[in-house]
Amino acid sequence: MAARIQSIEVAKVTRLFGSTCALRSVSATFEAGGITFLLGPNGAGKSTLLSIIGTALRPTSGVVRYPPGDPSLAEVRGQVGWVAHDSRCYRELSGRENVEFAARLYGLDAPSAWARVAALVGIDRFGERPVGTLSRGQRQRVALARALVHRPSVLLMDEPWSGLDTASAARLEEVLDDERRRGTIVVVVTHGTDVVDRLGGRRLVLRRGGVVES
Repeated sequence: MAARIQSIEVAKVTRLFGSTCALRSVSATFEAGGITFLLGPNGAGKSTLLSIIGTALRPTSGVVRYPPGDPSLAEVRGQVGWVAHDSRCYRELSGRENVEFAARLYGLDAPSAWARVAALVGIDRFGERPVGTLSRGQRQRVALARALVHRPSVLLMDEPWSGLDTASAARLEEVLDDERRRGTIVVVVTHGTDVVDRLGGRRLVLRRGGVVES
């Protein structure tokens, strides 16, 4: 297994979509045990930056490094847990089946991996139901369990609080705080600022593809 990623170094990253510049010469460092909140208006480049950090997109120019060492693309992806704005779970499968499927992809014992993350995020009660029958908050908990199943060193989340009820939002904050204490690099796209203050995270504010505050 590759060594845990200790930091992410984004150096002068620009990303173009045709003639549209989504990111322009962005530089930032994300450290283990820290939570960084990507803030800014719609179209600022937050989700694009998250996708580049998670290797789902390549920068047009610039570079992203993942110390220590020089891990391959596959090794980096094996260290990343991702919760998108939509859960992207298989709706016809149960929450448990979604999580156990992911666990097997990482070569883990699926039942024990399920038991660990189900308790962690609080999905024991509805985990046997098809994902298509769950509320948005419940689906996001399943997605979070799936993202954490392999104990990633990087956790990326795109507007995870959108549509959550109070209980689901509180559980999410608890999990993020636990992950920070475990030494995970946590990067979250959000429009809310109150959670930033509660969790004591760092703000990285984007506007028109550039960093305006860090």
